[in-house]
Amino acid sequence: MSKLLTAAFIVAAMLVVSPAHAQPTATPAGSAAPAAQSAGGLTALHHLVYQFGYDQKAASSGNNTGTTTIDFVGLANDGGMTVKATDNWWMAVHPKQSSVCEVYPNGDVKCSQAPYNLTAIQASILPYLGRNVFKALAGGLNSTWKQSYSLRASFAPGVTRGLAGQVTTWNCEFTMNGKGTMPEQPPLVLVNADGSVKQQGGRYIQLNQQANIVVDPRLKIPVLVSNLSRFVPQQSTSSYSVNLQLVKYK
Repeated sequence: MSKLLTAAFIVAAMLVVSPAHAQPTATPAGSAAPAAQSAGGLTALHHLVYQFGYDQKAASSGNNTGTTTIDFVGLANDGGMTVKATDNWWMAVHPKQSSVCEVYPNGDVKCSQAPYNLTAIQASILPYLGRNVFKALAGGLNSTWKQSYSLRASFAPGVTRGLAGQVTTWNCEFTMNGKGTMPEQPPLVLVNADGSVKQQGGRYIQLNQQANIVVDPRLKIPVLVSNLSRFVPQQSTSSYSVNLQLVKYK
């Protein structure tokens, strides 16, 4: 937890630079804003950059680190918010192929455009950008609630053991526990999540997940995520962790 608090201090120092920034005028994630147009197509309504660490803490450099860029590009036809997410691993010559998916208010994520990809990094943050995922905190920062959502996508072989190109649905069931404002860094709110991610069809893989999520109520999005996933039954690799830290928001 000490590492989580230290990271929270860093994030807060970067984001809370003025009253105007503390109350952003940009439309919150998932809200019904019209898609901005440009000559080249859709223009981002939100632009988020998270540093990540895979099986280690998020960092600006080092093995198994990098950045995930998430652009909100407008509304999908069925009411979801279309996002474009791109992982850029440290020292990689080129970014990984981008994922274009829809994020829904309850946290559902659907990748309906070929190649339907979603990475473990992106799956650890995109559901939490649904505008209603942390809605229960409005009734009390120590609230407990159930959060159900689904992921429909294909995944890289290294994450799900050979399922690249195979589109499947994963049902996610979590108990969320608000732990109140972090006393060392208000107004950031700590939320614990504990639950499971179950593949429907395919090889019926299950992951048990625990996460610590630090939410900024002004931005209405997580600024830190620390997520541990364990395979059930155990795979050749029994578990992996993903840690994310917001470093840019506009």
